[in-house]
Amino acid sequence: MEPGLIWILAGCLLLVAELALPGIFLFWVGLAALATGAVLLLVPLALAETLVLFLAAFGLGLILQLRMGREWPSTSVNTPESGLVGRSGLLLPGAAGGPRVRIGDSEWPARLPRGVRVPEGPVPVRVEGVEGTTLLVRPE
Repeated sequence: MEPGLIWILAGCLLLVAELALPGIFLFWVGLAALATGAVLLLVPLALAETLVLFLAAFGLGLILQLRMGREWPSTSVNTPESGLVGRSGLLLPGAAGGPRVRIGDSEWPARLPRGVRVPEGPVPVRVEGVEGTTLLVRPE
């Protein structure tokens, strides 16, 4: 079998594996393998040259990722930028394991400030902060 096709097949498999695994590491390895396979289809190279080409393509991918990582904002769910801070919700105090807040169609674990007791019945609250997956809320 043609070495270039083997590299392309390996690159495709790595890109498919990236869909099933978290992170973005296999994406760059897969793209580097695809690039190596494309070059091998055009120019026959020795094994050492092929490995140098693969490592160079992979290194370029990592540099590109680092540059893009600095420019793109964080997309984490648990940041104030995620849109939860400042939103209103409904405190559901009767839930097992502590109070919960319903915001839209989602429920989140909640914590009230010290000294504020959990009122009876559903109470409108405003999200003041986020700690992990727990929302810090205050009655409105």
